[in-house]
Amino acid sequence: MAAQVPLSYFPTSTFHSRHFFQQRTKSIAKSIIVQCHMTTRRATTNATLAALITTLVMEATFIGKPANALDFGLTAPNQTLEQAEGGIRGHARSLLRVKDLLEEGSWKAAQKTLRKSSAELKQDMYTMIQAKPGSERAELRRMYTKLFNNVTKLDYAAESNENVAVVWECYDNIVLALNDIMSRLLY
Repeated sequence: MAAQVPLSYFPTSTFHSRHFFQQRTKSIAKSIIVQCHMTTRRATTNATLAALITTLVMEATFIGKPANALDFGLTAPNQTLEQAEGGIRGHARSLLRVKDLLEEGSWKAAQKTLRKSSAELKQDMYTMIQAKPGSERAELRRMYTKLFNNVTKLDYAAESNENVAVVWECYDNIVLALNDIMSRLLY
């Protein structure tokens, strides 16, 4: 009798987590292989095919990134200090261009731009902070936290469209925090 994977392994509330599915698929495949040692060759083949199809479906379903999600990744894989320094100014300018979209009332476009540019800026800044001497890192991390806390507040405020005063307060705080940290990182 072929080993079947119960549907409870794939709860619908966690379908957004690619890592969850990769780990779950590996554990299911391992348990199927263990179960197959006690069954016939036909059952082993069926179980192996089921595990393979499950893995392929997971990979095909979760290839791209979600379009409107905040990215909490801190460093880009294999990002060098030179790459971070080369991109940080452009990503900072992109973050500040959100002002034009906010003035036009394009809240959704502002959120998309904010999320994309802040994720890229976050990676660059983190890489550069890690390259600084230990004595400077604590202050730089405090500034970094202040900047990206305001980015998150602005994102939430722009989502509700009613907190226009909060949106502009957060934007002003972002400009100040960005000037502070950029002056310390680049000069």
